[in-house]
Amino acid sequence: MKTENNILIAFILNVAFSLFEGIGGLFTGSIAILSDSLHDLGDAISIGLSYFLEKKSKKKPDNNYTYGYTRYSVMGSIITTMILLVGSVLVIIGAIKRLINPVAINYNGMIIIAILGTVINLAATYFTRGGDSLNQKAVNLHMLEDVLGWIVVLIGSILIKFTNIALIDPVLSILVALFIFYHAWKNWQEVMDLFLEKTPKNISIDTLKKHLLKIDNLYDVHHIHVRSIDGINNFATLHAVVKSYSKEVKDEIKKELAKLGIKHSTIELELQNEKCESLDCHLEKNEPSAHHH
Repeated sequence: MKTENNILIAFILNVAFSLFEGIGGLFTGSIAILSDSLHDLGDAISIGLSYFLEKKSKKKPDNNYTYGYTRYSVMGSIITTMILLVGSVLVIIGAIKRLINPVAINYNGMIIIAILGTVINLAATYFTRGGDSLNQKAVNLHMLEDVLGWIVVLIGSILIKFTNIALIDPVLSILVALFIFYHAWKNWQEVMDLFLEKTPKNISIDTLKKHLLKIDNLYDVHHIHVRSIDGINNFATLHAVVKSYSKEVKDEIKKELAKLGIKHSTIELELQNEKCESLDCHLEKNEPSAHHH
């Protein structure tokens, strides 16, 4: 609930400010501020979308979504991160054009709007900080990007006011855009790892095997699959070869997996002489077992 409310507050602040900014841009005749108001409006739209998807992601599992709706939050992160990546590239292109053809702007008006922009976006960044979902991280990165952008506009407009060097503005905006692109790219890779069902970063299959094979009555573990739905909750399925069926051994395995950060596990118990149907198992069983009791 807290995550959703934070995203909603950021959304309201962003919409209100982008409208104010548009008026300010027209008033000062500043193309930089006008284009930033469009950028902020884009942010607001993606934040609104994130809010909707974050809300949907909290729905309980049902027959249509047996794993729950958590991936909707991840989808919010994808959309927001893509907007950031594309936005950064567009800012860099625009700034390069400015380097070639410098433009004179009303910097006094810019300074006032930049101070307001910094304060409002700092508030939005404060409200979206510390979220655990990838979606909220992407929204927070958006807010941080805006704060940085405004601090740069502020520094740039003050410098240009005193030095009259118009090139300061595009140079600073290129630096900010590169910083944002780098962080957004890292976020993008995290999200892609989730969708490609990569083993979560905090889980090592070898360590997991080593821990499980210390359990009595457990002869071997194979066919281990670990995935994460949302970057927070880890799921595992595995085949455990036991000397004799018992609820205790299953409980032990679940307890051990929980210690290693796996909240939900599905365990198939097999006896030593049992034939595993899966092709993967045959491949694994041909290798010498790492452990014998």
